[in-house]
Amino acid sequence: MRVDERYDNAPEQFARIGDIRLCHQIFGDESDPTVVLIMGLGLDMLWWRDEFCADLVGRGLRVVRFDNRDVGRSTHLTGPIPTAWQYLRRSAPVTYSLEDMADDTAGLMRAVAPRGAHIVGVSLGSFIAQQTAIRHPDLVQSLVSIMGRPGDRRNGKSSKRYLLSGLRSPKPDPVDEMVAAFERIGSRDRTDADENDVRTIMPRSLARSGGDDTGSGRQIAAIFAETDRTRGLRDLRIPALVIHGDADRVIAPSGGRATAAAMTSAELLTIPGMGHDLARQHWDSVLDGIERTVRRAETTTSA
Repeated sequence: MRVDERYDNAPEQFARIGDIRLCHQIFGDESDPTVVLIMGLGLDMLWWRDEFCADLVGRGLRVVRFDNRDVGRSTHLTGPIPTAWQYLRRSAPVTYSLEDMADDTAGLMRAVAPRGAHIVGVSLGSFIAQQTAIRHPDLVQSLVSIMGRPGDRRNGKSSKRYLLSGLRSPKPDPVDEMVAAFERIGSRDRTDADENDVRTIMPRSLARSGGDDTGSGRQIAAIFAETDRTRGLRDLRIPALVIHGDADRVIAPSGGRATAAAMTSAELLTIPGMGHDLARQHWDSVLDGIERTVRRAETTTSA
């Protein structure tokens, strides 16, 4: 399926938040509820695939996707990246924190949806989404946390096999390397369509990257320094949905369960066979969940 040119060639815009410029795209009608999509480690906004965004727009939602700092066409920084020893010890000097990335997100929300928005984060993006809701409750109307954890150091740990795979030498072709990465961490029964997505998106991402490929390392350092968000999640009083796959080896399913347990208004959706990816076979469940959570919030607001 090919989405129309509104998504393929939508204009990229920039919002300045302090010293950071965030590149973003907006789809849909300004009068519809705004959903801000936050992507994971080292991936730019294109990994929120065009068809995924189009489906949300078709459900009556206004969609904003953006590049986190150190990714894509947003501001790239300088600073140390973890050594192999620091990676294994899960501790490294930080250039910025998850809290800083959450403040970036809040700044973008103030620019594109000053009355507030619904936020959806995946993997690292779920950590950022949680922290954004905690730090900026005036802006966040609902929260969808996908493949996340609360940062308590007990739940959602990565498998040793996954951690060791991060030390292997990458394939010479970055596209082949990304295909192989998703084969290692992705959902069971990934299809040719999922591989085609990677082979289509990866060249586009490489073409628009403005950095030296060290940004992922600084984002990893921020993850190593994450703080326990459990208490902050308990204080949230917004509709929330936690989505996790039972085949996730990067962030164990216990992370999703602990995140949902921390929030009084959270729904937990465990998807059989889903790994650490957004494979197309699981889109309907994810998209339905996002829409359901937005509608819960809209109903609460209008009541």
